[in-house]
Amino acid sequence: MIDRTTPQSRRKFLNSLAAGALAGGATPKFLSTRERNHIHTLARQKYQSANDQIQLAVIGAGGMGMADVETALSIPGVRLVAVADCFDGRLATARENYGQDLFATRDYREVLARDDVDAVICATPDHWHKRISVEALTAGKSVYCEKPMVHSIAQGADVVKAQNESGKTFQVGSQGMSSLGNEKAKELLAAGEFGELNYAEGFWARNDPIGAWQYAIPENAPEETIDWEMFLGDAPQKPPTIRYVSSDGEIIATTVLGSRVTSSSIYSRAFISSLHLWAHVNHGTGGLRYWKDGREVPISCWECLTTRRLRRIRHSTSHFRVNFVDGTSGTTFLRLVGSEGAMDVTWTEVVLRRNKAVSPTDVFKSEEGG
Repeated sequence: MIDRTTPQSRRKFLNSLAAGALAGGATPKFLSTRERNHIHTLARQKYQSANDQIQLAVIGAGGMGMADVETALSIPGVRLVAVADCFDGRLATARENYGQDLFATRDYREVLARDDVDAVICATPDHWHKRISVEALTAGKSVYCEKPMVHSIAQGADVVKAQNESGKTFQVGSQGMSSLGNEKAKELLAAGEFGELNYAEGFWARNDPIGAWQYAIPENAPEETIDWEMFLGDAPQKPPTIRYVSSDGEIIATTVLGSRVTSSSIYSRAFISSLHLWAHVNHGTGGLRYWKDGREVPISCWECLTTRRLRRIRHSTSHFRVNFVDGTSGTTFLRLVGSEGAMDVTWTEVVLRRNKAVSPTDVFKSEEGG
């Protein structure tokens, strides 16, 4: 039983970020379809500093960044002290919402140089994730970085090295990975509650313009209010254009594969990695079949992974779909299938159905009358 009144130390709070504290306090259920199963009710512990507050900063004050801020501020003892963004309109909005004394700047390096910042949320375009994460860790800040962790696989080692050398907490943000449904499902999988994993499938769908990254252009977004050079960073130079700012471009974002596929397949990959399973075949495909707006990447895609285990669990196959022009009104699911049942996983629920598979040898025995 969780004692919600027990104060936590400042260090424990920062360490708790890596355990998914930013996911909030949802209450999921472990449901069943048979009487012999049990119902488990879970709740996230709220962390609170014992003697002082956690001073938080956000770099990238867009929709996801400020949603992360709101979740962090729901935890007692957390205070937003600084914000950085290349768009003046976002800085002004942040001050309107959190006070005129909030430190606001276009240059994120000014935030990292502040002694009153303990932890940083990095919610910039993908191509900035590695650089800001490394610099923040080097500056002695704990970091919550939005997915994907890096813009290319080659950048990953630098982030890992910076975290190891700094000793600070670093968490890659994915709502699914921080959900209680995910935590319970991983626990049940590891315990062999539905036999040996042999198949997984996931689907992430959207059916509205915003979901397909057709964001409205802010009224207060003339060129002079945006630090375009800072926004581009080390990306190839292009003239200022609002269209390029979205997640549709390969140069600054990992797009559908880095955003939505990580949200669905990361569930299963988390379970897989926890059991020492490794994908040795990966195939993906997609297409541009609806939004004819100059975007560079598909708005629907399919990914298939074949996974093998070094010991104990048989080979398995996983496939994940993403569709941004979907008629099912945003259906999202993850299903893990084993030899003795299956699990359906959501943000707040895990439904376990037990149905032991028939052994191939049993079939032959039945046909022979034995």
